[in-house]
Amino acid sequence: MKVTETKLKGCFIFESAKYGDSRGYFMESFNEKTFNELTGTNTHFVQDNQSYSTRGVLRGLHAQAGEHAQAKLVRVLQGEVIDVAVDVRPNSDTFGQYVAVNLSADNNLQLFVPRGFLHGFVVLSETATFFYKCDNFYHKESECGVNPLDEDLAVDWQIPVQEMILSDKDQSAPTFKEIFGV
Repeated sequence: MKVTETKLKGCFIFESAKYGDSRGYFMESFNEKTFNELTGTNTHFVQDNQSYSTRGVLRGLHAQAGEHAQAKLVRVLQGEVIDVAVDVRPNSDTFGQYVAVNLSADNNLQLFVPRGFLHGFVVLSETATFFYKCDNFYHKESECGVNPLDEDLAVDWQIPVQEMILSDKDQSAPTFKEIFGV
C-alpha cells in the first residue's frame, strides 16, 4: 500500500496494490495495522457506510461535531467521483483550505479524512457506488455542514452547477463564514 500526505496535515491518499490475472483481481483494501503505521494514528473504524448515486449528485459538505466527530476512509467501488475534504480545525495552518481527489473504481485510491474536516463528493460517472469507514458512530444530533457551493470556499467540483443534484438540506446549509465567522 502506498500513502501520500496531502497539503492538509493528517489527510492522506492511499493506493492499494491490485493483483490481476485471467480470473479477475485481488486487492487488500484495508489493514488496520498497516493503516495506523502509515498515518501515525491509532484509528479504529466502527461503522461502514455505502451510497449509490447518479451523475451530478453532490453530497456534502458534512461533518459531525464535538465528541461525535468522525474520521473517514473513503473510496469508490464503482464509477468515479471528485472527493473533497475541507480543514475546519480552528488552530490549523490550513484552516478553510480543501483538497479535491479523483477517486474511481479504476484508480484504487482512497482518501483518509481525519476528524476536524468537512467532507463531500460529486459523481462524475453515470453512476457511482461510494463506500466509507467511520471511526465513530452516526449521531444525527451532531450533524453539521456547509453549503458545498459556498463562493468563499470556491470548491472546484469539476462539473457545471446546472448539472448538480443537491438535497434540500445541502442547498440550504449555511456558508463557511456563517458558521466559522471568517
